[in-house]
Amino acid sequence: MGRSLRLQDRESVEDVGTYLSRARAVDAEGAVRFQAVGGAVGIWTCALAKQGLLDSTPTVLGLRTAGLSEASELDVVVSLAAVLDRIPRADQDDTLLGLPPHDAHAAWAGISPSLSGWETVAATPAPELVRAARDGIEEVARTVPTDSGQEIVDRVRSQVWGRVSEWGQTPGHAVDVPVGAAFAAWSLGFLRADDDSEVPVAVHGSWARLACPGGFVLIRR
Repeated sequence: MGRSLRLQDRESVEDVGTYLSRARAVDAEGAVRFQAVGGAVGIWTCALAKQGLLDSTPTVLGLRTAGLSEASELDVVVSLAAVLDRIPRADQDDTLLGLPPHDAHAAWAGISPSLSGWETVAATPAPELVRAARDGIEEVARTVPTDSGQEIVDRVRSQVWGRVSEWGQTPGHAVDVPVGAAFAAWSLGFLRADDDSEVPVAVHGSWARLACPGGFVLIRR
């Protein structure tokens, strides 16, 4: 099947398009990793990452899965913008997602966590995550001066999204989950404003994970 994926239905195509559009809004120059095994594909994006040696921004990834109507074995990293250009339009009634012929470089794609072996250690209310994300977005917008350089923007974002929350703190477990995890969940569409569920917090090695209703947020600790 080459560098393409046959998704299960038009709804899956639209869901993938929405997810990748949100990821591109977070990082216009970003990349996406497609990791297909058998009848499913994991679609990885990056919401936050270090911008330099002195940057303390946590690495926060998004993961959404989709079913395939044709089994595939594929693992590629490509440009978000290039993939979005290739997503079939609604009037095309097509489920074939063609991938760009050229790979993209993304440092985060080489440090992806395990898909199994996770231990659930806590849970936090979805409304608390939504509130933290909205408050953080407002704080960044309020703190960054007009016409600021990228260095200042990165510094403010690192300070806001790098703060450690209490979401992974329980008697017997002390998992550092940065507020940036909420930013990723909200910005990538994994949480809605009306979600009232409990979001499990799990750990595996140096990674933490939030299992949101619409996808997973992975944090490298």
